[in-house]
Amino acid sequence: MSALVFEHVSHAYGEVLAVDDISLAIERQELVCLLGPSGCGKTTALRVAAGLEPLQHGRVLMNDRVVADGTVDVPPERRNVGLVFQDYALFPHLSVIENVAFGLAGRTAAERKAGALAALTQVGMREYAEAYPHLLSGGQQQRVALARALAPKPSVMLLDEPFSGLDRQLRNQVRDEALHVLKESGAATLMVTHDPEEAMFMADRVALMRAGKIVQVGPPSELYLAPRDAFVAGFFGEVNRIGGTVEGGQVATPLGTLEAKGLASGTPVDVLIRPEGLRLDTISAAAPHPDGVVARVLAARMLGRSSLIHLSVAGANGHDLHLHARIPGRYLPAEAAEMSISLDRSQAFVFPAAGLTPDR
Repeated sequence: MSALVFEHVSHAYGEVLAVDDISLAIERQELVCLLGPSGCGKTTALRVAAGLEPLQHGRVLMNDRVVADGTVDVPPERRNVGLVFQDYALFPHLSVIENVAFGLAGRTAAERKAGALAALTQVGMREYAEAYPHLLSGGQQQRVALARALAPKPSVMLLDEPFSGLDRQLRNQVRDEALHVLKESGAATLMVTHDPEEAMFMADRVALMRAGKIVQVGPPSELYLAPRDAFVAGFFGEVNRIGGTVEGGQVATPLGTLEAKGLASGTPVDVLIRPEGLRLDTISAAAPHPDGVVARVLAARMLGRSSLIHLSVAGANGHDLHLHARIPGRYLPAEAAEMSISLDRSQAFVFPAAGLTPDR
C-alpha cells in the first residue's frame, strides 16, 4: 500500500499548465525528492498533495484512500500530512513548545505537552521548549518546524525547499539530521528541491521535473549514471558538449568513438561528457608518446575537494574544443602544459541534438 499516490494529476493557472499529467507513488518510510528548475511545477504538485491547491484533473490517494478526485476534496487538516515550508511559518507570539503543540488539537493539555516535548526531543530542541522563535537561529527554527510537522505522527510528510534559507555549512548539518529523523518517523516523505546535490543526498528516489512533466524517476545513481536525455544529464552538474553525427551506430569525437544505439546514420547528436570522465596524464621525456589525445592546459583551479582543469583539444575543422576536467584533490598542472587526455566512457552520453528524438 503506497502512502501517497498521484494518478495523472494536472493543474493549470489560467493558460499556464504548471503540472502536466504526473503519476507517482511514494511508499511508507520512502523519501522521494521532486527535483527541477524554478517554475517546473514541483511546488504546485506538493500543494495539490497537501490540499492547499484544489485538484483540477486526476486523483490523489493517501494510504489507499482517495483524498481528491474532482468530487472528493478532503481538507488539509484531515489528510494526516505534516508540512514544512521554506520560511518555517512559526508563530512569533508562541513559545517553541506552544508552536509544536499547535497541531495536536483534540488532546488534553498533558497529552499535547508530552507529544510536543517528544517531537522536540526527536529533533534535538527540547532544551529550547520555552524560548521564542526570534531567539533561535535559522537552523534551530527549521528543527522546530520539523518537530511541529512530526508531532501529530503524520503518515505523509511534505517539505517545500526546507533548507534553502540556511547557509551552506548549516544546511549540510541540518539536512543530515533531518534525513535520519524523517526515516525514523516511518512517514512517507515528498520533498521539493531545485538542488541536485541535495536531492542525491536526501532521496531514495528522485523524480526530475521539466515544464510540468516528470521526465525520469529512479534512484539518484540511476539518474546520474543512466540519464534518459540531455536535460537529465545536464541537470546533475556541468557537462562538456561536443557535436557530432551518427555513422553506422557510432559517433566520432576528438576523444574517441562512442556508441550511438538506436540512432540512424546521419542523425546530428550531442555528446555529453562529465568533467570527472576525463582522465589526465603527464607527458614527459620518459613517456613521450601518450596513449590518449593531447590536450593543452589553459588554467587549473583548486575547488576544495577537487581541481578543475581547463583544457584545449584540437577539434574538427580546425576549431579547438574547450573542455573541463575535474580531478579529485589537489591537481594543478602548469598553464600551457601538454597532457594526455583519455575518456571514461561510462561518463559519456550520446543524445539526439536538441529538437530531435531517437528512432524507436
